[in-house]
Amino acid sequence: MKRVPLALTLAAAAALSVQAASAQTLKTVTDRGMLSCGVSAGLPGFSSPDDKGNWTGIDVDVCRGIAAAIFDDPTKVKFVPLSAKDRFTALQSGEIDVLSRNTTWTLSRDTSLGANFTGVTYYDGQGFMVKKSLKVNSALELNSASVCVQTGTTTEQNLADYFKGNNMKYEVIAFASADETVKAYESGRCDVFTSDVSQLYAMRLKLANPADHVVLPEIISKEPLGPMVRHGDDQWFDIVKWVLFAQINAEEMGVTQKNVDEMAKSDKPDLKRAFGTDGNLGEQLGLTKDWFARIIKAVGNYGEMFDRNVGAGSKLQIARGLNQLWNKGGIQYAPPIR
Repeated sequence: MKRVPLALTLAAAAALSVQAASAQTLKTVTDRGMLSCGVSAGLPGFSSPDDKGNWTGIDVDVCRGIAAAIFDDPTKVKFVPLSAKDRFTALQSGEIDVLSRNTTWTLSRDTSLGANFTGVTYYDGQGFMVKKSLKVNSALELNSASVCVQTGTTTEQNLADYFKGNNMKYEVIAFASADETVKAYESGRCDVFTSDVSQLYAMRLKLANPADHVVLPEIISKEPLGPMVRHGDDQWFDIVKWVLFAQINAEEMGVTQKNVDEMAKSDKPDLKRAFGTDGNLGEQLGLTKDWFARIIKAVGNYGEMFDRNVGAGSKLQIARGLNQLWNKGGIQYAPPIR
């Protein structure tokens, strides 16, 4: 009898152990009958509830897409509003299954929090908002300004780096929540409000006179925002990742909420793979053959999700910019479904 090297035996055992653990989150979510999704407590365009408790936004749609892929029902989501400070603890503790809360992908967060980023839902960057009455046209004119900022975010470090790099002085006035920060700015406790540009546009809508405020042209950082899942469950990591990739690929292939049933009849090889009429890619994820169609029917393709929540079809009116598809001048890109 041929002896198997111990190293190979241990490797095989480890692989089996990982395989056994890999379906844990999907099983937990399925048994519960509900996805637990961590979101912002209220950021228009990304995650905010109306007066009846109905949540909308890009981050919300990500979780609705996951629920649709698993349950064929985008309403099977419990949204858990979290502060910037508490969001990572909620994921680490298992209180939520996925964190979809305008969170910037950084090296330190990718390595020190026991979690993985699954993709980029929105390419953002940090900017500054000021009152038009200050007659400031550039962030380089903000020397000695007082700046309102939210604690527990990447914003604080970027702010320090920018002012130090440009030999400017500033005073930080920090708050625990985004709402507290913008209220302080509006009341005049600081000259400037700094955050991700998308958040500046969202928060400007909450001001008494939005037209009295302007977002300055400088973008001082890279802020790729995306969902996070816990380390140690590769299958769940794949599912959350490919829900977003499905939406991006759908836009590229011309599949929309309205034409999804018609496109499912196509003989094109890429569409047949996506819709599960050729191959078993859905099953490889631990889902069903129609996983792709379920997602697009529920929340639309990436472009539809963007336009509805933050783009031309929303109050924010943010241009696609970097979030345009790679073949239309942007950098939004997904691996192929094959």
